[in-house]
Order: sequence, then structure tokens, then C-alpha cells
Amino acid sequence: MPAPITDEQHRLDREALLDAAEGLFYEQGIQAVGMDLIRTASGLPLKRIYRFFPAKEDLVVAVLERRDRRWRGALAAYVGEVPDPRERVLAVFDWLAAWFAEPGFRGCAWINAHGELGTSSEAVLTEVRTHKQAFHDQIADWTRAAGLPAAEPVLLLAEGAIVTAGITGDPAPARHARAAVAMLLGGA
Repeated sequence: MPAPITDEQHRLDREALLDAAEGLFYEQGIQAVGMDLIRTASGLPLKRIYRFFPAKEDLVVAVLERRDRRWRGALAAYVGEVPDPRERVLAVFDWLAAWFAEPGFRGCAWINAHGELGTSSEAVLTEVRTHKQAFHDQIADWTRAAGLPAAEPVLLLAEGAIVTAGITGDPAPARHARAAVAMLLGGA
């Protein structure tokens, strides 16, 4: 009889599974990636994968939830290093520019997931909306502190830059959006 799996091994296996699925989903698309490919990439047997996540949709939601914590956490840490409230708003676009320039950048994982599954998976749609609302709330906090009357123009410039960079493969939209936000800040 095999030894029981420890809590630590359970945690490590779950993280390996999420790492493998996230990489594959982001690189190839959710629908293009089958569970056998995830099994191979994670090194876990399908039976174990399905114990963690009974359906692929559950795995997709878990990947998006974890990515959201990491993505928004990294953005907040970067912006939090900037002391001036107005410069903090501009720092959002500096962070986006660096993200857009990373090897393997393929746009917004939540927009991509929505494009693939948003009309057929209520769970994925809910997770996408949760992420977008949380991003909005971050932007709103920073714009309010900078004296801007509304967060939406800054949010739309950020979202537009993300989509445009994802489509074109060019990080320049972050710079263009930053310049537009600087004009908004100059008028506030």
C-alpha cells in the first residue's frame, strides 16, 4: 500500500497542477488544451487531477483566481513604491509596459478566458467579472488619491492598452495610455 500523501505534498502537487494549467491555458488557449496535456505537463495522474478539480471548468476558475491574486498583488506592490499619488497613477502604465514586454505576453488572461468561455461558463464569467471589478477598485483608489473625479477614463485607458498590446504584440500602447493619463492628471 502506498504511503499516504502529506499535506505538504498535496499543496505542492496542487501548485504544480495550477502552474502547468496556467502556462498551457495562457500560451495555447483554454479550449485547445486537453486534460491529457495538463497531465503530461504537471506530471500528475488524471485521477489525482480530478480529485483536485472535478471538472476542467473548476481548474480554469482556480487558475484565474490565483493569477488574479498574483497579478494585482504585483501591480499594487509596484505602485505602492511610488510616494506621490499622481505619479502612482502613472506608475500603473509603467508596470503595464514592463508586463507587455515580457516574453510570452499574450494579453489579458481574463479577457482571453471570457472570449473562449464567457458565454458558456457562468463560473468563468463570474471570475472574469470579479477580477475586472477588483482592478477597477484598485484604479479607483489610486485615482481618488490623485484628485481625479472618476476612475473610468484611467481604467478604460489601461484596459485598452492591455487589449491593444495583446493583439499587436507591441508594448507601446502602455506609453500612449500613460501620456493620455498625464493629460488627465494635468487638468485635475
